[in-house]
Amino acid sequence: MLERISVIGAGNVGATLAQRLAEAELSRVVALVDIVDGVPQGKALDMLESGPVYGYDTKVVGSNSYDIVKGSDIVVVTAGMPRKPGMSRDDLLEVNTKIMTDVCTNIKNNAPNAMIIVVSNPLDAMCHVALQASGFPHNRVFGMAGVLDTARFRTFIAEELDVSVEQVNAFVLGGHGDSMVPLVRYSNVAGIPLTALMSQATIDKLVDRARKGGAEIVGYLKTGSAFYAPSASVTEMIESIVKDKKKILPCAVYLTGQYGANGLYVGVPVKLGRNGIEEIIEIELDAAEKKMLQISIDDVAANVEKIKGVAAV
Repeated sequence: MLERISVIGAGNVGATLAQRLAEAELSRVVALVDIVDGVPQGKALDMLESGPVYGYDTKVVGSNSYDIVKGSDIVVVTAGMPRKPGMSRDDLLEVNTKIMTDVCTNIKNNAPNAMIIVVSNPLDAMCHVALQASGFPHNRVFGMAGVLDTARFRTFIAEELDVSVEQVNAFVLGGHGDSMVPLVRYSNVAGIPLTALMSQATIDKLVDRARKGGAEIVGYLKTGSAFYAPSASVTEMIESIVKDKKKILPCAVYLTGQYGANGLYVGVPVKLGRNGIEEIIEIELDAAEKKMLQISIDDVAANVEKIKGVAAV
């Protein structure tokens, strides 16, 4: 168990994550920070009062000050403007770049030894901002996206075949956007390849739905974006770190030549343990997969170039 995990942003994603972390008892303290007066304090107290009923002893605290982040082992950044219908993740670039810079500067000043897990969109570009603003090493700054994208893909496969999600194995590469790459060739149900269980047309339909999974939820909600599955995804990542499980999970990580990318955050499979990103795993891709991944990498690179323009303003 860690001493303290902090969550920056007490909106739907941040608050739901804080509750999941409290229930999982992965740290002695869960700290919730938000700029809106009273919101993190009220939500934290509500979660704290859930402990006797649900059976956890985690101390949950809330504040508008970064003082409560001090001593954190992990800080999760969910702060930022959420998407609205018709918006892409990239539309959030300018405003969330400024928010991320401020947040990670405060993390650096208050929790210099922490790991930073980025959830804010556009995720891959925001990881780049977090790295620059914090000055932390690459293994301690990474993003959530691939776990979420994979969960969506697995859900759609299980629904289509009417099977347990527990037996569906899959993962998604690339940036957290419409150009993400669900790897069909590496996906299976109880070891049986997808191509043996469904037609190519059905597979294509599920791949497309996975790529647009976030937008589908935004379309329903209209005034917000997904939060249950994102918070569950971050919780899985944190559990692998805290318990040193060394799970192989797809995360947005800083690449230094792997998969043909250099100096960019891209979603790839990694070993996640007590030291954060402990290994970047390179798998063999065929020509079509390489082409799709390169398109996704190019999209991430374009957003990073836009960040430089925002920083210069």
